[in-house]
Amino acid sequence: MRKTRIAGAFAGIAIAALAFTACNSGTPGEPTDPSGDGGSTGDATWFTVADPKPTVDGSDTVKAITARGKVKVGVKEDQPNLGYLDPATGERSGFDVDIARWIAASLGYDEKDIEFQPIDSANREQAIVNGDIDYYVGTYSITDKRKEQISFAGPYFVTGQGLLVAADSDLKGVDSLTADTVVCSVTGSTSIQRIKEETPAKTVELSKYSECVEQLKNGQVDAVTTDEAILIGYAAQDPDNLKVVGEPFSEERYGIGVKKGDTAFVEFINTTLTDGGDIWTAIFDKNLGKAGVKGTQPKVDPVG
Repeated sequence: MRKTRIAGAFAGIAIAALAFTACNSGTPGEPTDPSGDGGSTGDATWFTVADPKPTVDGSDTVKAITARGKVKVGVKEDQPNLGYLDPATGERSGFDVDIARWIAASLGYDEKDIEFQPIDSANREQAIVNGDIDYYVGTYSITDKRKEQISFAGPYFVTGQGLLVAADSDLKGVDSLTADTVVCSVTGSTSIQRIKEETPAKTVELSKYSECVEQLKNGQVDAVTTDEAILIGYAAQDPDNLKVVGEPFSEERYGIGVKKGDTAFVEFINTTLTDGGDIWTAIFDKNLGKAGVKGTQPKVDPVG
């Protein structure tokens, strides 16, 4: 039975301009200011840590978490507003990171009981299969191919693939890519595969999107492609040199990767997402609302 307590009266939230600043790193179990600026939020409350910890019968993942006393979460740390580690402060922030914290809290674990592990796109499935992490939250598109190795909860967000270019670039969108255009994305991503299959452009594959962005700034590539929500974050960090062009040209449904066949855990996460719509909205507004990204919480997929 699910016994999670999640507080969420979010009327009148005043979200501060938080793009690319570290999120409040306080314990998720304590009432926390979602604006991150220390100001009043009226009736707004952050999520709370479940006490007592819920029982999730039939979940090998939750059984392992209980025995360990900690939650191991795979994340990205080079994607502003989504999954980011501030090198100066050591604080993690972003929509995906806060979703990961929320799930941990619903299981009864607060910030000090979470072990975040940065894992590149190409290594996500193997980390889940090996049991190195309990779940993965990091712009992880749900695909049939990935479902052959792991299971997904969610989706918790829907976006689309876009293009990031230099501020003075003549590229207008995916239709303007030619055989002379060099596009960068990460190894193992659905984005690089789509460019290979659907455009004449040359491709460069690196391990991190931040590495692609550096090559774009240095003139080594003409564009970076991945989900538009990620690209908007990079553009907002350096608007004098970078811009996002064109319309999204795919649908990417972000899911939470878990051990294949752990249906009980998938159902638990899906219930947490479904029952916590106000919490989802607060997390979204805090991390992505001021970055120009629009979105509503999607319905989760049926289990099975």
